[in-house]
Amino acid sequence: MKLNLKRPIIFFDLETTGVDVSKDRIVEISLVKVMPDGEEIIKTRRINPEMHIPAEATEIHHITDEDVKDCPTFRQIAKSLYQFMEGCDFGGFNSNRFDLPMLVEEFLRVGVDVDFKNRRFVDVQNIFHKKEERTLVAAYRFYCNRELDAAHSAEADTLATYEVLKAQLERYNDLENDIEALAKYSTRNETADYAGRIGYNDKGEEIFLFGKYKGRTVTEVFSSDQSYYSWLMNGDFPQYTKKILTEIRCRAINRK
Repeated sequence: MKLNLKRPIIFFDLETTGVDVSKDRIVEISLVKVMPDGEEIIKTRRINPEMHIPAEATEIHHITDEDVKDCPTFRQIAKSLYQFMEGCDFGGFNSNRFDLPMLVEEFLRVGVDVDFKNRRFVDVQNIFHKKEERTLVAAYRFYCNRELDAAHSAEADTLATYEVLKAQLERYNDLENDIEALAKYSTRNETADYAGRIGYNDKGEEIFLFGKYKGRTVTEVFSSDQSYYSWLMNGDFPQYTKKILTEIRCRAINRK
């Protein structure tokens, strides 16, 4: 099945040094850019993370320090990568909870102020979990009737994710072949930041989803506890989360 696209969509997958968005780094990225006419552009790059790749991470993706020592750093490819993503929606497997936040963090670390607010994000894992509750390997076997032999290779996982989405559209008549509808369906809970630290209440106001002020509005907390903003800015939180908190704080100040 051909995806019904109004603009390009990029399916992507990351292999990393770990799962901590604030501290870990990308060691491999693979992207499949699908154009509205069906053309597919595949790009895969290994990246020098400028830090040691832990053995437990290597056990998963089989990438070692030696493998990436002569590869470009993320800083060296960031601008061209962002240009490649310009005007595209995104698709991935567990991408809304991990790959997207990690990618945004990498961009912000090197001074590329990404703006994905008007993009659509289709998380194929969320569709799969709502329908079948399985893993990518099982999803590939279930929907495509093939084994994913090269699992945890960024390119193999990316291509498998793209194939699974097309197979899902074939299988489920109630899934609309429209990126905006798929993005809405595959989003579990809307959050203000990619890491899921800031959410919304029923009035559409930003609220904390963690910590001692969980459930309270960000604006209210910053007004009653002015030191909390400084603590957050100095804490080990994702850069994009800090960016959103700063925007909320500045908006409240400008309204006074």
